[in-house]
Amino acid sequence: QVQLVDSGGGLVQPGGSLRLSCAVSESLWSINVMAWYRQAPGKERDLVASIATGGMTEYAASVKGRFTISRDVAKNTVYLQMNSLKPEDTAVYFCHALRYGRDYWGKGTLVTVSS
Repeated sequence: QVQLVDSGGGLVQPGGSLRLSCAVSESLWSINVMAWYRQAPGKERDLVASIATGGMTEYAASVKGRFTISRDVAKNTVYLQMNSLKPEDTAVYFCHALRYGRDYWGKGTLVTVSS
């Protein structure tokens, strides 16, 4: 059982930055893919960014060039650095792990971009 604790959300003005963290209970080397998803009110949960065991990253078109996913394997932690935030980035952000065909989710952290 993989446990994920996501944190770092908050209120930020447009153009600002936030860094989300996801603490993982298992070694990142045992996780096939780590990812961040987000869900805005009334919308589906969408993939934001992912990082595979080998380090390959992928991003949604809407965040490419603004968001960066990274990891610290010594700390079993995955990050999402979010720059140039826009009001449309407002959502609950969820950490996700895929390991041996099973999905694991964090409880989510709210990001609000507003002036």
